[in-house]
Amino acid sequence: MSGDSSLEPRPVSRSLSTLARWMGPADANTAGFVHGGTVMKMCDETAGLVAVRHSGLRVVTAAMDRMTFIEPVAIGDLLTCHGSVNAAWRSSLEVGVRVEAESPHSAPGVRRHTSTAYLTMVALDEHGRPTAIPGLVTESETEERRCREAELRRSNRLAERDQILSDRGA
Repeated sequence: MSGDSSLEPRPVSRSLSTLARWMGPADANTAGFVHGGTVMKMCDETAGLVAVRHSGLRVVTAAMDRMTFIEPVAIGDLLTCHGSVNAAWRSSLEVGVRVEAESPHSAPGVRRHTSTAYLTMVALDEHGRPTAIPGLVTESETEERRCREAELRRSNRLAERDQILSDRGA
């Protein structure tokens, strides 16, 4: 490829990121379960880290396309967020985050899949405007599937936006 080497497509593996944190009483409600907002914040932080690693630029969250809560997280659980780039477009990318919880009361290494999130991040230039990012290189069938699914979510999101604007007469 010719041109700016910083924009050469990058593999998913280059920006894989993991954040982990013990959940304490300040993270939970009176029933002892971690607030959904606490989990969402960790997902957002993980997605930001992934997006910065992929783009090499400052990023902001444009959307949380989907946040699915599968199982509750309790006080004392180790919450771990694993993030990866699913797709990259001109200035935005989708990051998938898988959230797992590990109880200190279970056998070591036993993790529960508790949540999944898909976030759209946008790279910004020094003036705070969206700017071009590197494309994505998929290296496995799983990464290719995730990319296809991200394209579908993006297509649905844009179609929904266009429909809403059309209905408003904009």
